[in-house]
This record gives sequence, structure tokens and C-alpha cells, in this order.
Amino acid sequence: MKTYASKDLRNVAVAGHAHCGKSTLVASLLHTAGMTEQQGRVEDGSAVTAYDEEDVARRTTLQNAVAYAERNGTKINLIDTPGFHAFAHEVRAAMFPAESVLIVVNALNGVEAVTDRVWKYAEECKMPRMIVLNQMDRTQPADLSGSDALIEGMRERWGRAVVPVQIPIVDELGFHGVVDLVTMESFMYTPDGNGRGKTGEIPAALAAEAKAAHEALVELVAEGKDELMEEFFAVGTIPEEHLISALHEAIREDRIFPVLFTNGLRSIATDHLLDFINVYAPSPLEREPVVLKKSATAAHTNGNGDDAVVRPVSDTEPLTLMVFKSMNDPFSGRISIFKVLSGILKNDATVENYTRKSTERFAHLSVIQGRKTVEVGELHAGDIGAAIKLRDTMTGDTLGPKGGDVLLDLPPTPEPAMTYAIEPKTRADEDKLSVALHKLMEEDNMLRFFRDPQTAEFLIAGTGQVHIEAVVSRLRKRYHTEVTLKSPKVPYRETIRARAEAQGKHKKQSGGHGQYGDCKIRIEPLPRGSGFEFANEIFGGAIPRQYVPAIEKGIQETAARGFLAGYPVVDYKVTVIDGSYHDVDSNELSFKMAGRLAFRKCMEQARPVLLEPVMHVEIDAPEEFAGALMGDLNGRRGRVQGMESVTAGGGAATHIKAEVPLAEMLSYSTTLTSITQGRGSFRMENSHYDVVPQLIADKLIASAKVHTEVEEE
Repeated sequence: MKTYASKDLRNVAVAGHAHCGKSTLVASLLHTAGMTEQQGRVEDGSAVTAYDEEDVARRTTLQNAVAYAERNGTKINLIDTPGFHAFAHEVRAAMFPAESVLIVVNALNGVEAVTDRVWKYAEECKMPRMIVLNQMDRTQPADLSGSDALIEGMRERWGRAVVPVQIPIVDELGFHGVVDLVTMESFMYTPDGNGRGKTGEIPAALAAEAKAAHEALVELVAEGKDELMEEFFAVGTIPEEHLISALHEAIREDRIFPVLFTNGLRSIATDHLLDFINVYAPSPLEREPVVLKKSATAAHTNGNGDDAVVRPVSDTEPLTLMVFKSMNDPFSGRISIFKVLSGILKNDATVENYTRKSTERFAHLSVIQGRKTVEVGELHAGDIGAAIKLRDTMTGDTLGPKGGDVLLDLPPTPEPAMTYAIEPKTRADEDKLSVALHKLMEEDNMLRFFRDPQTAEFLIAGTGQVHIEAVVSRLRKRYHTEVTLKSPKVPYRETIRARAEAQGKHKKQSGGHGQYGDCKIRIEPLPRGSGFEFANEIFGGAIPRQYVPAIEKGIQETAARGFLAGYPVVDYKVTVIDGSYHDVDSNELSFKMAGRLAFRKCMEQARPVLLEPVMHVEIDAPEEFAGALMGDLNGRRGRVQGMESVTAGGGAATHIKAEVPLAEMLSYSTTLTSITQGRGSFRMENSHYDVVPQLIADKLIASAKVHTEVEEE
């Protein structure tokens, strides 16, 4: 495998809505570049980046997958991302190792829900974006108005910087070529060919349209650049060599979002797309320097807050690696996929994992091609590679030479939105469950597995129903572990609405040393989301300092078991204001018990209430179902935040934003399918906690009391 310098690398995240043809397009690009002998297909599992058994079963990608194409002396690393709402966290993770994003849009359906979400992610990360209208064979013969309307709709959403750099050639034979608006020549293709087009003159029927589109592109590229504007007004155009460099710069600076056309399934215009990425997509050298922070244990941390380390993408900088994906192969074991942020990584190098304070050896240094690895001798700054069987390294870890002690400051991972109780079907399944789930958690940082301390049940949490179903399917197919899912548990919480004071005195005498602890506390509510605060306002030694932590521990243990219905108490502050002790009988246990008693008495006076998680919900569906959806949301205690009409390739659609309690959304997937005849989609994420209406709270409290009484019997 050839080694590539940083300037000859392109890292591109391929993103878009589910079933827009991302994995098929990537497979076509690889075949066109000569990386595969045959065109891969998602349906039969031959697509390089859709190899997982669950990907094949669902005919879509459910996790990030990396592949590379070599083209004209350049290595193009392609990161294929999922298109379902439930796996959008994978798309966000793919933004970091990439320098640009290829937004794939289905030419028939247009901009869909996840497409818009992916665009916002890229915008937040300041990523250059290229747009590909894929599956162009679905457009009407000899009718370009569909793609014109689609581009106009994208301009309305994303601004006038969305501009075609090609014109599709569509006639009675369908889509079979493109006109390059930079070089002003055509590329014609044979259906089901090898993806290599024949260059020729622009068809006469498109000459006038191509000229007008070329002038519009040139004018937009020249905007804001005085030297280009002067050249444009003097000559009436910009020479090709100047236009190429100016367009590259405009894409890198997010001043232009180019639109291209392909048919991935039939490999039409895929060679031109590869060449476009090669010439116009930014290289790692054009990325902003990576900002690292010194770890808390670094000897050179100065403690004054100035602990940032700026590291440009350069071979001469110290070696820095970041692992952005882990996968478990049944034969090779754990495969860690990483990006070389700076420096040169050589095979058999020994590096330090700064995150986990351990040492790793990079034997069998490789690049990744779907599920396969290809060994290389070294990797330069900006490249993406893979290492097999690293001992301690996990996703998100930073590595480098011993003593470097720097960490990449990654954005916090959002909390899972849905929790299920999970039960192994047999004793043999129980023995395998924990190991299997921990291996899946290594691959997916949005998956959680834990035991409920109150019910002793095993719980599994994820981003939504599809996410959890995929995990259960992998448990069965990959690890031969059968489980049963119970109804999702709603993580209710308890809080207070008033201030209260109470005294807790624990006194016990049973011969010899007794037990004595006495404390008076004040409890008061905090703003939502504040958690728990503890303060000590005792003066004069009413309670010895060493016993105060015991009071806090007793309060927290009692709060974790709840007061009304057994749910943890949150968003409150406790202040110890007075107390007394005994020289002989007082100890930590006594003050812990006193803290518990005082807390319970305070809760009786502090107007406790139940809180429920409220979800931010976004729904996309055809416009004719808007009324039924709004009525259903109202019936679920939902508060509609907004509704807008959007134009998609298949007609008018409605985008609804609402806030709905999680308890009302547990069965929504089935309801949405029923209302919209399978044409609607939704996503939800945690928004905030709100007070449960009294009628519903009374039922929850009564149910909790019955459950407690049954357990006591």
C-alpha cells in the first residue's frame, strides 16, 4: 500500500437521509477508482461500507464505516454515515476526522429530515459542503424542471451559495451524462458501465443553459474577491485555471456549496465526482490547527487556565492520534480506527494513551477498507488508519509520544432518550449478555447498559426504538444471545417547590457506647437541572467537622430512594445550620442516620412533586396528514412549538416541532406509521424535566405504594 503525504489526502464524510443511496454511491466510487472488481450492492452485503449483518438486513448503514479510493495520486478517505435519526450521533462523530462533507440527496425525494439535520451539524462544525443529487435515473425523462425545483428549494433552506457546478444530461433515454460548468465540456456514460465517461462537446440543446449557468457560477465565485471581480468585469469571465483555484478556495471558505449529479447504482458521473473531490475538496493541510488541552495530570500544566495546545496538521509536529471509531471483528478482535492529527505514525510504534494512562504498540498498522484492513508502513498527518487489538484504547481516546499528556476536547455525548428493561431468556444467555453488550458499547458510545439500584433490573438505553432493536438483533446474530425487552421505563424524578427546615435526631442506647447524632438542616429548591448542592453553615463547633460529610451522605442516599414514589430527588440544596453531638456516643453512622431523618422531615414540608422527562420531537410527514398528527400530539399532552411546510421532491411536506412527555411517546413509532401510512418519520431527544400533572402523579404515587407493599410482604 502506497504512503500518501498530507497534501495528497482528502477526508470526506458522506451523509444524508436513509435510503438516499450513500452506501451504493460509495461502492460505485470505489469500483470506478478500481478498488473493487465489481460494483457492490447493499442488498446482497457486497457494498464495502454496509457489511454488518444488521446493515444488510435493513438495507442501510447503521454505523460509520470507512473506505478509501486512490485517484490520480490522491487518496480519498470516505466515511459512510447512517441516515436514520436514531444514529445521527454517528454522523456528528464523522465530522471530526473529515475536512469536508458530501451531502447526498435523493433526486426524487429531495431534502428530507436527516438531510437538514446533517446540514446543521456541518454548519455548526464549519465544514465545507458539497451536494450530490443522487439516483438521477428516477427523474422524469427529458424533464430538468425537477432538479431545478430541487435546487431552488435547497437555496431557500441553505442560502444562495448553493450553486450547480454541473448540468445533468437527461433525455428520452434517461440520465446518462453531465456538463461540467468549469471546463465547459460534457461527460457521457453507458448505463451499467464502469463509471468512466467519454468527454465531448456540450449538446446543442443545453448550450444556452450551460452558458447562463457558467456565468452565474463565475459571478458567485468572484463575489467578495476584488481581483477576481476586476478580471470578471474586464474580460467578462474568469480563465479556467483561475476559476479552478478560486472555486477551490470558495468551497473551503464555505462561500459556495457546489451541486453535482450522479447515479450511484449505474455508476454515472462517479468518475467526475472523484475528480471533483480530488481537485476542489480541502486537504488536511487546509484545516484549522487542532486545539488540544493539557491533561489534569500533566507536569507542565500551569494552573492559570492557559492550558491549550495548538497543533497544526504537519508531519514535523509531535505525533497525535485520535480514535473516532471502534469495531469488533469476530476474527481480528477489536479494530480501532483513528486519525493522525499531526506527526508521522510508523508501524510497530509504541505510543502512550493519554486518556487512560497506558502504553500501546501499533503492530500491523493498517488502512481500513470497510471491514478489511490493508497493512501500511507509515501514515502521515491527516490520514486515517486502523490498529488491531489495542489493549486499552477506546473511542474518543487521544494518543501520542510518552509524556505528551494532551487531550482532544470533544463535545459531550448527549444522553440516550429511551430505556428498556432487558432480560436474558435462559441462564446461558445471562452468562453471555454482559460480555456481548460491553463489546457493542465499545462500538457505540450512545449505548448504555446498567442495573437499576431500586428494582435490580438490567436496563439498556439508546437513542430510540430502532437503535435498541438493532442492538437486540446484533446480540442474537453476532453473539448468539437471546433477550426479551420489557416496556421502556420512564426516568421520573422528584423535586421540591418550597423551603423547609427540620431537625433529625438519632439516639440509641443499648448498653456500653450508644449512638447519638443531631442535626438541623434547611432545604430549598434549585433551578431545573441544577442537581444537588450541599453547604455547611455551622459555627462554633456544634457538630465536629469530621461528621458533616456523614450527614451529606445520609441525605444523598435517602434522596436516591425518593420520597413520593421512589424516584431520585433532584434540584435541591441542603444546608446544615445547627446540631449537637456527644463526646462518647457520636460517630459517623449516627450523623448519617440523623441526616436521613432530617431530610425526610424536610420533604414532608417542602411541597414535593414528581417530574417527568419532556422530549423535543420533530416530525416530517406529507402535508395531508398534518391535521391528524396535530390532533394526536394534543392527545399526548404535547405542546406544538411550530409547524412549517417544506418542499420535497415527492410533493409538499410538513415539519412539526413539539415538546411531548416521554411517557406519551413510548408507542409513537407504531402510531405514526399508522397515521401516515408509513410515510412519516420522527426523531426525539431529551429537552428538559417538567412537573407531572396532579392526576397522573397521584396514579404513579399510588402504584409505587402498592409495589412497595407487595415487596414488603
